Amino acid sequence: MKRTNLIRNGEKHDWYRNPKTGVSQPIPRHREIKEFLALHVVRKLKS
Repeated sequence: MKRTNLIRNGEKHDWYRNPKTGVSQPIPRHREIKEFLALHVVRKLKS
């Protein structure tokens, strides 16, 4: 994801937006996230 899609930095999450759809989603700041969460984020931002 490009840095331009970053909306804001939070303490534990960063917010990203899909510029085509305008959908925003928080992304946790962890080295690794569970696959279920990763798929959820991708599906949410893709639609």
